[in-house]
Amino acid sequence: MIAKPQRMRPLEPAVIAFGSNLGDREATVKAALDDLAQTPGVRLDAVSPFLESVAVRLDGVDEDAPRYLNGVALVSTALDPHALLDELHRIEDAHGRVRVERWGDRTLDLDIVAMGGRQVHDERLTLPHPRASEREFVLAPWLDVDPDAELPGLGRVDALLAQLRASAGSEDVAANGGAS
Repeated sequence: MIAKPQRMRPLEPAVIAFGSNLGDREATVKAALDDLAQTPGVRLDAVSPFLESVAVRLDGVDEDAPRYLNGVALVSTALDPHALLDELHRIEDAHGRVRVERWGDRTLDLDIVAMGGRQVHDERLTLPHPRASEREFVLAPWLDVDPDAELPGLGRVDALLAQLRASAGSEDVAANGGAS
């Protein structure tokens, strides 16, 4: 009997923010990006330069916490948003991610920032990421790998970054901390 060919979903662009502030941050991030590139249904298209930022807690900047190493990866994926999220959690777990405290220190954090023009809002996932427009450590690296990037529903990333920097005035905007 001949098997019926399975129809592949078309590839869809997605933006993944990554961050780490525990252990060998660079080695962890590089290994996680390798894992992401090996994930069935995911193609790694670009990785931004790494950016260091301070940690942010629910109550603000934590200058005493280890600094984050952040960046953005552009991927193309045949996975639906929830399946991609499951794969990101699998990779986080494989690299020692422990979920104890919201916005706490972590070996690895992987977030879907945007996926095509999709809008998702359920108990597991919100797309686009609800705080991406407030975080230089997401916007600046994203702009490095895609100068024409747009955050769905909010506009061009270059304009969002300029607005964020202007509103910060003399503050260190990178103090918007590690990914959550």
